Amino acid sequence: MLILRYSPASPYARKVRIAADLLGLSERIEIVAGDAADPADSLRRQNPLGKIPTLILEDGSTLYDSRVIVEYLDHLSGAGVIPVDPSARFAALRLQALGDGVNDAALLIRYETFSRPEALRYDEAIAHQQGKIDRALDALEAAPPAGQVDIGHIAVACALGYLDLRFAGAWREKHPRLVAWLEKFARAVSTFEATKV
Repeated sequence: MLILRYSPASPYARKVRIAADLLGLSERIEIVAGDAADPADSLRRQNPLGKIPTLILEDGSTLYDSRVIVEYLDHLSGAGVIPVDPSARFAALRLQALGDGVNDAALLIRYETFSRPEALRYDEAIAHQQGKIDRALDALEAAPPAGQVDIGHIAVACALGYLDLRFAGAWREKHPRLVAWLEKFARAVSTFEATKV
């Protein structure tokens, strides 16, 4: 059995769990919580970066990060959340990069505002990361994901879910088309709600 080290709040682990479900692999994966902040957690031995998600294969070797894990699961299943056709493939991978980039920026803001004492916070860094999120959301509002659900759709949905979780859904007011798209995605992909924190 495969083992997925995860955290319930991690948008990257959520992306892997949704992809695994769509690929029909959920029954082959044991979900085991990991604490990236705990030096005693075996996660640091399984992934030198000490990051979530990490996938432990049946032979004990590991894969990380979420993009590599999804690529492996896609290969393992033969089903395909990553399209084979080059045009569709690179469109999906680009959309995944956009969703993951929103998560990267949101996590940096979260660390800066939640983990760092207020007197040490760097407002320019926060504004820089917020600019990335704002531009990505504006691009997605102008052209919400379309077509068959693929890894790009999953990554964007997980990024929006993370913004809902950590920033009280402040993105929603200015992005009605994206809100409508996410509602449609949630209806079509039941694991999205099932993995919500």
